[in-house]
Amino acid sequence: MTSNLRIALLSFGLFFSGTLAASATNVVFVMSDDQGYGDLACTGNPIIKTPNIDQLASESSGLSDYHVAPTCSPTRSALLTGHWTNRTGVWHTIMGRSMLRENEVTVGQMFSDAGYQTGMFGKWHLGDNYPYRPEDRGFTEVYRHGGGGIGQTPDVWDNAYFDGAYFHNGKIVPAEGFCTDVFFDQANAFISKCAKEKKPFFAYIATNAPHGPLHCPQKYMDMYQDQSDNIAAFYGMITNIDDNVGKTRKLIEELGIADDTIFVFTTDNGTASGAKIYNAGMRAGKGSPYDGGHRVPFFLHWPAGGIDKQHDVDELTHAVDIVPTLLEMTGVKKPENVKFDGVSIASLLDPAKDVDWPERFVISDSQRVRDPIKWRGSSVMSQKYRLINGKELYDITVDPGQKNNIAKDHPEVVATMREFYDKWWDELKPTFSQTTEIYLGHPNHPVVSMTAHDWIQKVYPPWHQGSIRAADRKHPKSDKLKHEGHWAVKVVRDGKYQISLRRWPGESGASINASLPAGENVPGAAEAFRTTPGSAIDATHAVLRIDDKDLDRKPVDAGAKEVSFVTELKKGSYRLAPVFEISEGELGAYYVVVKSLD
Repeated sequence: MTSNLRIALLSFGLFFSGTLAASATNVVFVMSDDQGYGDLACTGNPIIKTPNIDQLASESSGLSDYHVAPTCSPTRSALLTGHWTNRTGVWHTIMGRSMLRENEVTVGQMFSDAGYQTGMFGKWHLGDNYPYRPEDRGFTEVYRHGGGGIGQTPDVWDNAYFDGAYFHNGKIVPAEGFCTDVFFDQANAFISKCAKEKKPFFAYIATNAPHGPLHCPQKYMDMYQDQSDNIAAFYGMITNIDDNVGKTRKLIEELGIADDTIFVFTTDNGTASGAKIYNAGMRAGKGSPYDGGHRVPFFLHWPAGGIDKQHDVDELTHAVDIVPTLLEMTGVKKPENVKFDGVSIASLLDPAKDVDWPERFVISDSQRVRDPIKWRGSSVMSQKYRLINGKELYDITVDPGQKNNIAKDHPEVVATMREFYDKWWDELKPTFSQTTEIYLGHPNHPVVSMTAHDWIQKVYPPWHQGSIRAADRKHPKSDKLKHEGHWAVKVVRDGKYQISLRRWPGESGASINASLPAGENVPGAAEAFRTTPGSAIDATHAVLRIDDKDLDRKPVDAGAKEVSFVTELKKGSYRLAPVFEISEGELGAYYVVVKSLD
């Protein structure tokens, strides 16, 4: 059966009389974090051990000119929606700019609406409060850490990469073992359950590894004894991912569903640590507008669709293409009100097709600021050229390392690519002011816990628990310390609200003015965030500040774990910025819990 015929029949079976066909195609989508194109043996790395992903690549259609964003949250937003990152409101990894706008429809929602079981495992990093959590965006089984990585501020307190605790469908549960193993084990249990119940599924497995801090089981570090500790841990984390990919593929075979399962492996941005060893000839790494920052591997295996042999696709592709591609392959319908920025590349992935692919431009940019700046960290790409930051031009076909700037030699190419970017920017710019707001008072999330990770401010907030522990209080000698950040919140119903200020999260059990001992380290090449001693702040008062007005002030009693205020709030948008008064001035309350009392 040809892949096109199968897609047509599947589409009919999926939606005739609104009934999901038993033959629906499953999807397993694996994405690692901070692993670049060159961090695989099958792409030329001479040191790393990735036999299972290499085997997958040898049985898959691979994209060799596939691009994402140079950092993690933006890539995830594009990958899950088919929209440019800046359109989704996600152009940073912190400061409230990592939350996926509520009007976006995710691939999880699309597959769930089509009757699929949908599971999300590992790293979400698109919002930790309603309406931004994965369980709010179409995923019915969720097992994840908080924020952008284990030990970051929204994560469970004192988490490290081993024997942590995670959010399982919104509740904190303990776990044993290395984080990547835990996430794959949970995904495998979900896959097994769906297969045994003969229910089609979409399993999104997004590891936080090999993102730093660099921790991994010692046996994997021992595989790279001749390398530095950092490389040994980084490569060890990748080899551990590889082992888990192998286990999941074996499970799918044993369950008898391999033929009808699309299996994808990819990564979220360029390498964070591996470029010094091997970078496939590319310039730079994570965060860069050069290809090393955003060109990543992508392999798709689907035996029933005729995709089970090595097939290289060298056409220019982008993360925004993945959702429309998966919809076409599975027959899941696109929502009527959704218009993708990407296009389906199903025909390119089909080895049986000889496709005349049209010339196109795509864009990758890395803002990493509170509000987008035109041309910042940008790459406008065509099959032949890369325009970097609107100024540098490279012919990638003869200069893949992007060493020879030929902008002066080809002003007409620069002009054409700048014109495309200008139109792209002008279309998206009106959406930049649509701040993602955390909902207060919504029945689906009556108790809301906010963390400093999402403070909106000009400078980086305390985005990991090491910073929370340190409680940095540096300030100009002539001035008192002033809290400049706020949470953007949206009160959805009039009523009384209890707003509780904490210096430490609730699960820590610590009082506001307590100091905490350093926690234990875990195996690897880095110090866990919890090894930073917890500094006492000696707060005297707590202040409830909303929209730059101090509404109430209370003393911090000895031994108090929180200071709570009750206030009336009307429906609408607010800037919530409560603080603790300390000898140096004021310090934002790192953790605030808001509870509707009506």
